[in-house]
Amino acid sequence: MSTPDVTVVTAVYNTMPYLTRCLTSLVEQTIGRDRLEVIAVDDGSTDGSGRELDRFARLYPGTVKVVHQPNSGGPAAPSNRALELATGRYVFFIGSDDYLGPEALERLVAAADRWDSDVVLGRLVGVNSRYIHQAIYAETTADVDLFDSALPWSLSNTKLFRRELIERYGLRYPEDMPVGSDQPFTIEACVRARRISVLADYDYYFAVRRLNARNITYKSRHLERLRCAEDLVTFVAKLVEAGPERDAVLLRHFTWEIAKLLENDFLRLERDVQDRVVAGVRTLAEGYLTDRIRDGLPIEARVRLAAARYGDTDHLLAVIRQDAELGIPPAVVDGDRWYAGYPGFRDPQLRIPDAWYEITDTAADWVARLDTVSAAFEGTRALVVTARSPRPDLPELASAVRLGAGDVTGTTVSVVPDATGTTVRARIPLDRLLDGAGPGGELRTVQAHVDAFGTTGVAALRGARRPVPQRAVLRRGARLHVLTTTTNHKGQLVIAVAPVTPRRLMARLRRRLPLGGK
Repeated sequence: MSTPDVTVVTAVYNTMPYLTRCLTSLVEQTIGRDRLEVIAVDDGSTDGSGRELDRFARLYPGTVKVVHQPNSGGPAAPSNRALELATGRYVFFIGSDDYLGPEALERLVAAADRWDSDVVLGRLVGVNSRYIHQAIYAETTADVDLFDSALPWSLSNTKLFRRELIERYGLRYPEDMPVGSDQPFTIEACVRARRISVLADYDYYFAVRRLNARNITYKSRHLERLRCAEDLVTFVAKLVEAGPERDAVLLRHFTWEIAKLLENDFLRLERDVQDRVVAGVRTLAEGYLTDRIRDGLPIEARVRLAAARYGDTDHLLAVIRQDAELGIPPAVVDGDRWYAGYPGFRDPQLRIPDAWYEITDTAADWVARLDTVSAAFEGTRALVVTARSPRPDLPELASAVRLGAGDVTGTTVSVVPDATGTTVRARIPLDRLLDGAGPGGELRTVQAHVDAFGTTGVAALRGARRPVPQRAVLRRGARLHVLTTTTNHKGQLVIAVAPVTPRRLMARLRRRLPLGGK
């Protein structure tokens, strides 16, 4: 039997009915089943996923191979088991609730062969409003560098890897990391690779956010995530020597994995857990958060990390409450320098360096910070957004103020200052929100754009403190779309644009019906 061109690995745990679409997208790949090997490891599923895997193995005996094992608690062990069995020249990993575009594997393998690439990324798109960082997919390129590109922001394992590279360096998943175990694997593969390529010419991979939101990433606990972040940072530190290259990777981890531990939901944790998270983050910041990383952090993450590093739990809670409950903090202008006036700024007891609060280079972005007062649909024509700036001098600082959602700019209705701030009102057209919406829908962040200081500042609108989701239904051709206003995990106002598919409709009906459907 000839060597398959690509082995597709999928770790499976309770992903019905999404698993059926995943497997179907694999066996129907245009690369052909004679060039394809699928190894699916059932990690102790209890929902029928194991039976579905066996059904596909019977239907495609030369292509689909299934392994059943007791539940291991995460995707690492089943992924490693599959790697031991893989025979393809390349290996591709797919989540068992995701699916591929029909030509994905054929295009990826052809690119790897053409460019002699060890790692190839194909463009990912989100389904059901799942967020996917898109910067690395800006253009097709034969050669990208891990340390000088947006690649650190796209470190999932959903890529094509040359199997010879995997075996040469013994790359495997750390089985003691229940969250993020694919990142050490991916990072080391990218460090070791002779060439990393990106394909942006096709929708290769559809990453699905389950309608029941039970993907492991969405429900992980803080202490578990902290331990995995600690393991991840120390892994990078051992693999890459200190300096700009290490900082380029760790900037992502401090911005993403570590800063996410200090988001608004931190307020709801028990005090003991809060204290342990602060202690862990402090250790990481003291050991690895350089000035270069600090200067690359967004201001919210920077100030919260500073609170954990220099202060204590109470100080961090005060900083988070400023954002979550009190509103946009004042800007402190000292000569030609601008600073964010969060709790702790120039506190003589904390002695946090001013650099942690400085926003001079992004003063226009700071001026663009607005709080949502209301967001209401005007029939099916527009979303009317009313927002509030704490600056009475906003009309003097800014020559123009616009609100928009994603790349859709609204029409400014009014900008009215008063003694305590400025109220901005705008209409965002709904029909344009459907433009470019993928098959899985889009999640559009509502932003303010402010022309000030010779540049345009941009900032996401903070959502209402007690958001009440609003919905509108729009028709385009034969398809209906549901538009929903809500807030994301960062407390920002977003508009979810989702097509009304039969599966989505049935899921909504099941949630609304009582048990037994009566």
